[in-house]
Amino acid sequence: MSRASRDLPPLEWIRVFETAARHLNFSAAAAELGLTQAAVSQRIRNLELRIGAQLFNRHPRGVTLSTQGEAWLPHVQLALGQLDRSTANLFAAPRRKVTLAASSSVIGLWIVPRLHRIARQLPHLQIACETIHSLTDFDRVESDFEIRFGAGNWPGRGARLLYRDELLPLAAPALLADGGNWRDLPLIATSGPRLGWRDWFDANGEPPEPAPKIRFDTFVQSWQAALAGAGVILGSVPLCRREIGDGRLRGLAPVSLKMETGYWVTWDSEATPFRERDVLLDLLTSS
Repeated sequence: MSRASRDLPPLEWIRVFETAARHLNFSAAAAELGLTQAAVSQRIRNLELRIGAQLFNRHPRGVTLSTQGEAWLPHVQLALGQLDRSTANLFAAPRRKVTLAASSSVIGLWIVPRLHRIARQLPHLQIACETIHSLTDFDRVESDFEIRFGAGNWPGRGARLLYRDELLPLAAPALLADGGNWRDLPLIATSGPRLGWRDWFDANGEPPEPAPKIRFDTFVQSWQAALAGAGVILGSVPLCRREIGDGRLRGLAPVSLKMETGYWVTWDSEATPFRERDVLLDLLTSS
């Protein structure tokens, strides 16, 4: 054992410090850790004596972190997080089945194209996809991961970005064979939380076009209609990248509409990580 290892305080004391620092309340830390408030206070005091620094300022109605406590906390959280992940990766039981809840468009146009890489790198893993039609569906499904649309902040959930949406008018080349202005072609709209045609025309300073002739409740249906030559979609560039690349869909404007929000793969932050989780997340979020 190295001298540095012998000088480290007990890991339990460090965990108590991290929990108390998150809550800024010894009683709340005690409740999370299954200890008494006196036990938490004693471990914090032992830790402070061991390292020779005051980590908390005690007040009549609570505690605050000292300057040294604030400086040490992010290093402690990083180290504990790395320890948790390495423990899960090395010793957690491998998973046989992982469930993903997402919209039909994200499943069909984002997840499905990545399944071959997932199968190659995690051959024993079974992926089960559940289709989400509305936000309320998240309340009825029990899944390992939920793919949500938003800014990436949901209480109690970890999140990694899949992609930020980017919208561009798209159509099949055959629909454009006769030339003319694409704005005279039928517009296809998609219901849901994404921006629509009115937003696109407003952002580009153009007068509003006539109401779309065709409307679907999922983007994957709009995508299929555009490929069939039914009209012009306000397409998600990340979801249509293959079709744009191989020429099945053509971009009709020089500038796309970039959105601040996007699609995120999320999970219960209190759930115990399984061995393959980080690899699976890397594969799901790869471009």
